[in-house]
This record gives sequence, structure tokens and C-alpha cells, in this order.
Amino acid sequence: MRIRYLEALAGGNRGHAHAGGAAALDRRSFLKLTGFAGGGLALGILPAQAALAQEGAAPKAPPSPPQAFLLIAPDNTVTVAVNRLEFGQGVHTALPMALAEELDVDWRNVRATLAPAGDAYKDPAFGMQMTGGSTALNHSFQQYRELGARARAMLVAAAATQWQVDPSSCQVALGVVTAGSHRATFGELAQAAMALPVPQQVTLKNPAQFKLIGKPTRRLDARGKLEATTAFGIDVHLKNMVVAVVARPPRFGGKVKSFNADKARAIKGVADVMLVPVDRGGTGVAVVANGYWPAKQARDALEIVWEDSGSSVSTKDLFAQYRTLAAQPGTVALQADMGAMSGAARTISADYEFPYLAHAPMEPLNCTLQAEVSGKAVQSVKVWVGSQFQTVDQAAIGRVLGLAPAKVTLNTMMAGGGFGRRAVPTSDYLVEAANVLLAWVKNGHDEPLKVMWSREDDIRGGYYRPLHVHRARIGTDAKGQVLGWQHTVVGQSILSGTPFEAFMVKGGVDSTMVEGLVENDYGFPLQLSVHHPQVAVPVLWWRSVGNTHTAFVKETLVDEVAVNARQDPVAYRLARLDAGKHARHRAALQLAVDKSGYGKRKLPKGQAWGVAVHESFGTVVAYVVEVSLVKNEPHVHRVTAGVHANRVVNPMSAEAQVQGACVFGLAMTRPGFAIEIENGAVKNSNFPDYPPPRITDAPVVDVFFVPSEDPPTGLGEPGVPAIAPAVANALFTLTGKRQRQLPFVLA
Repeated sequence: MRIRYLEALAGGNRGHAHAGGAAALDRRSFLKLTGFAGGGLALGILPAQAALAQEGAAPKAPPSPPQAFLLIAPDNTVTVAVNRLEFGQGVHTALPMALAEELDVDWRNVRATLAPAGDAYKDPAFGMQMTGGSTALNHSFQQYRELGARARAMLVAAAATQWQVDPSSCQVALGVVTAGSHRATFGELAQAAMALPVPQQVTLKNPAQFKLIGKPTRRLDARGKLEATTAFGIDVHLKNMVVAVVARPPRFGGKVKSFNADKARAIKGVADVMLVPVDRGGTGVAVVANGYWPAKQARDALEIVWEDSGSSVSTKDLFAQYRTLAAQPGTVALQADMGAMSGAARTISADYEFPYLAHAPMEPLNCTLQAEVSGKAVQSVKVWVGSQFQTVDQAAIGRVLGLAPAKVTLNTMMAGGGFGRRAVPTSDYLVEAANVLLAWVKNGHDEPLKVMWSREDDIRGGYYRPLHVHRARIGTDAKGQVLGWQHTVVGQSILSGTPFEAFMVKGGVDSTMVEGLVENDYGFPLQLSVHHPQVAVPVLWWRSVGNTHTAFVKETLVDEVAVNARQDPVAYRLARLDAGKHARHRAALQLAVDKSGYGKRKLPKGQAWGVAVHESFGTVVAYVVEVSLVKNEPHVHRVTAGVHANRVVNPMSAEAQVQGACVFGLAMTRPGFAIEIENGAVKNSNFPDYPPPRITDAPVVDVFFVPSEDPPTGLGEPGVPAIAPAVANALFTLTGKRQRQLPFVLA
């Protein structure tokens, strides 16, 4: 997902840990540990402080008492609170690595826990606790390094005081402080260190001294996930807990006219059937039972009659409407002189179509709530959920239940994917869960409640990557030089009506829809305009957001311009990318080309090269692909990635991110990978009619990183955009046909 300019917006029910693993603690348990017998060190900094440090400003004094980011126990284990959601991207290891590097602790003693919702854990730049926009390391790398350095300084100060020596004489290595004949472990010093003031200024290591950062490191959460001891949100089980499923309207915003509660109640194990509000002003029916299966069976028996209300939109009609809009003048996002177009020797006219896309994470949406009840009113609530927007969701749940955020304890659980779906400005599925809890309590119940979505619920229930149409007209002279590029994009704004609109919609242009084009990497005379029709389909960021379609259009058209000019596509790109402004693009592309053997190695008969390069979230990814056609479908044999992400904290996890994003991006090319809506209802239901790539579709993906000493940029999303255009460019070589839509049409 993409989030910018948010400055003005303001673990689990069971714990377990093992060597090199992850500790799952809720907020109360984590804070409780800071005062257990034998002592411990809890340390934190104000979120704004790390941002100031990154800008070179003088840091303010740390808060007192410090917030809990770090716990050093008497047994010398170090538990780091991660202020993000871990849902596959590796932040549960990378941020502790940054802290451990400056702390000088033995990595074998490091644990991690996902921080609950809390002001201390807000993003240093955005002022809200969130995971999105590939910002975790970009925004918190410096923050966690400072946390480690401050803790180290406090431990050294405690040792120096005990031994009556100068702190400068103390040495620190692998969690042990020494000075002459004196020696003490972090665990032995933690209690004394905790009583000391947090230092206002610290000196961070010279990167040349790094022993952990930049080294391939096994993930702290890997063993627990392999052994199935790590609890995801869907795994939460509380004593006397019941399960709720919700029958939602087939049309967005639809309402229940009638339903057969008696038939549902007749299913063994059903505890209640309740009419509840759902997203976008609609209503639904919640069925609560002693397990998921009886709840689902009872939902199937409801015989709901829906009012003839809600959206009546169809994707077929929308494409027709969007094509008409694309031919009309829109709101200008980028202006340029198109006068030379009239003298063009050749014109490329291209219309592109991109469907709605669902996120479809492996773990469907879920939320567990346990209320403290007085009479039929909720006094406070504990929540277990894999949230990307912890403090936003915490506040939204509180509003539904009439509670202050402090009365909502939101425990961040591991999540099985999300791709943006767990970061909804409306907090739709959590607001729904809170409404189910509210109805449950009003009906006289007080048992903990888990609200679960099925895969079908998830795919049909919104939100979606918007449907888009692009229209491009490119004029070139006789030598193939671009004289002018007129470009129009049509699609819903994902920011309209959200708190982010004021910051990310400028002059009527949703910045997420033109990202990847408005930067105009190749320096063409480019005139860019947009249309933002209002459509009754819920839309949201989808992994890499606008880049999912803008990169495809840009990189296939640049390839076409290069071929028309009778130039090699790689050479053409390198010639157009400015050596100063786009040095990182050039480095990533050249690395991918060199490592792939492009231009030097002959491919087997029936295979072709394809190339694309694109920057998103501060990271440049270049792909060189080797593709053939098998039964008239593209088969990608190998992908070579050149990546410029500045400093790579954990190469092992970073490589996996690019590989995963590459396969994720390939999904966009697959037949049937499109959400179809007819008369307001989503036709897709599950993977058979919304097919992601299977393991047999995954190519070999070799990943190479351009060395850099600069601060880390994003890596969760940048691997997605460039893969589809690279494959499309290879298909042109094989078929002579340009792909103008996703998924591909090869017939």
C-alpha cells in the first residue's frame, strides 16, 4: 500500500519463546515483565525523536518514564517490541537486527514481540501506528538503532558506576560489559541501568563496524511458523469463546429485508442470530455458534431476502464508460507542450484496461474480542487482530463501543498476508466485528467472540484495487524520437472520502493513481491527465498501489518506442535515463542485464528476453525475463532481478521479498485473475475463479542488490510492478502482438 503525508493524523493471548525465536506477548504482559523480580530494562523514545535525528536536528529529551521497546531479562535474553505488523515481509527480524547491532548483544539471545496498539509505537514520520507503503525500515531503521545505542549507553553507565571506573574504559561485546578485571552481563546490569536517565544524545556505529546489519540472518519467526507454535490472528482461542460469521449483502450497501432465524437456530451449537450493520451503510445477519462450522451451516440456512437496493454497477459497463472518459480532457496532473505532435511521422495509439483485483491473503480476515461487561454495556475490550493500522483500528472500535481508545487493548497478531487489505481507512471489518460484539452483549451475552470471514467472504466483500483504463498517444519523428506523449488515466480515487484525501489529493488528482507516470523517468514531453469517476465499489490500495498499472503502461510503451526506433530496448532505456537523476535506475538495470547474460547468451529456440525497470517506494527493480509460449500461455523460465534498495539490512529476507513480489505480480497476467461485478454483485468466489499462481508457475528468480551505504528504502512492494511488463515485452518478441490489458489476452 501507499501512504504519504500523514503527519497531521494523529502479542497475542498466549506467549511462547524459544532460542532464536519470537516471543508473543500482549501489552500488559510486556510491561509487566519490566518490573519482575531481578529487574529488567525497558527503553523507548518519542516517535518524533527518530525523525528529528534523521533530519539532523538536535534530539529532544526522551520521555520519562520511557515507553517499552526493549526488555533485558536477568537470563540475558533481549526482547524487542516491533512497532509494525509482521505478515511476511520480515520486519519482525530486520528491526531487532538494527537495535541489536547498536546494543552489541549476542543475536542468539534476541527475541521479538509484536507491539500492541499504543502511542509509543506510532510511525516516527506518520504519527500513527501502521504498516504500509513499504515504510517499516525506511522510517524505523534509525529509530531502532538509536534505541539500541541508548540502551547500551545506560548499561555501560550502570557498570561504570558499580565499578567506579570511567565509562570510556568499558568495552561491550555479545551482551557483556567489561573493564579491566570487571565483567557483567546485560542481565546482571539491567536493573541498575533501568534506574538511570535515558541519554539525550548517543553516537551510532560507523557502518564499517556493522557485524549483523547486512549479513544474511535467519528470521526470528521462522521456527515458530514451521513448528506451528506461532499464533496468527485466526488461531486465537479464549476460554468459552464463540465464533461469529456474517451474511453480508451481495450488493455493496444492500440491506436485509427478511431472514429465517428459526432455521438457523435449529442448527446444533448456534447461540444467537442478530441483525447487524455492515460496511457502506448496509445490513447483514450475524450467526454466533460454538464453532466456525455450525455458524457457517446456520448462515447458509438463513433464507435471507435482500432489499432491491445497493450498487447495480457492472464491470462490463464500467469499461465502456471509462473508455469514453479516456477520450475526453481530464484534470491535468502533468503539463507539457504537445505542439510538435502535429508533425509526427508515426503515432502510437494505445488503450489499456485493468480490472478490479482482490487482495485474497492466505489468512482471511478475522478478529477476536473479549469485552468487560456491566449489565448490557461494554466497559472495556481486548482485541486480537493482525492489523496494519493499529491505532486507527483501536480508535474505530472504540467509537462503535462508545469507549475511549485507552479502553481498547488491541494486541497485534501475526497475519497471513494482507497486501493492503488489513489497512482500511474505514476499519471496515473491525467496525463490523465491534458491531457484532455490541449486538451480542445487548442480547445478554458476555462470552469472547471471534468474527471470521471465509475465503468467499474475503473475495466478495471488498475492498479492491480499482479498475482502470489508460489512453496514450505518442508521436515520434522519422528516427523514432518522441515528440510528444499524451496520456489519460481513468479510475476511482482510493483516497476520496478518507482522512488521507487532504494530503494526497492535489488539484483533484489522486497521487496514487499517477505514481509511476508523473515522475516521467525517461524525460519525454509528457502531458498527463486523469478522471476520477465515483463508483459504488469499495476500493483500496493493493500491493504497490498505482504502480501495478502505471508501470505496465510505461514499460510496454517505452519498449514499443524502442523497437519502432530499431534500438535495443535495454540500450534505449540506458540512453534515456539521466546518469545523474536516475543513476539508481541505471545501476539496477545494468546489474540485471549483466547477471542474466542478456545480449551475450543465446536463449533456447522458442524463448525470448523481456525487460522492464521501475521505481516505487524509493526502490528501483529491474527485471530481465526469459519466456516461452506453452499451449498458448506464457511460461516464465527465469527472472533476473537487479535491485537498488540502498542499504539492505537482511539480504536473506530481502531476497525473499523480491522473489515473493515477483510471483505476486505474475498473478496479474494469469487468465481469470480479475474481479468481475455484475448488477452490483461480485461473481468470483474462491481461488478456482480467481486463480493465483501455483508453485508450478513460479520461475527461478535470481536477485542481486546494488551495494549502497544510504538508508534503507522499501522492499515489500517494489518487486511487483515491473514483472508483468517484462513478460509482456517478451511476448511481443514471440507473437508480434502488444499486450494492452491485464490479465493477458493471447487468443
